[in-house]
Amino acid sequence: MFISLTNPKMPESNDVKRAMESNFLTKEKFAEDIEYLVRDTGVNYIDAIVDYCAANSIEIETVGKLMSKPLREKLKCDADVLNYLKGSANRSTARLPI
Repeated sequence: MFISLTNPKMPESNDVKRAMESNFLTKEKFAEDIEYLVRDTGVNYIDAIVDYCAANSIEIETVGKLMSKPLREKLKCDADVLNYLKGSANRSTARLPI
């Protein structure tokens, strides 16, 4: 994967992409791992993110940069259900049992 000085040919873009994804945490990989945890362990998104960060030595403050929009919405929904968000005028407090 290294570029030789005698052969300046650049590696293929797919090779570079695979190497980047295997060595660095991307938004897609983070969301995929969190979805896997939620599906297989049955915990909510908040707990899954906290557990994932603890297991992978990721500072919780950096999670905002790793969150995709769909994952952010699911996290917000969990926080709303658990009453972690302050009430707003637009939100109804009445909920039907499921």
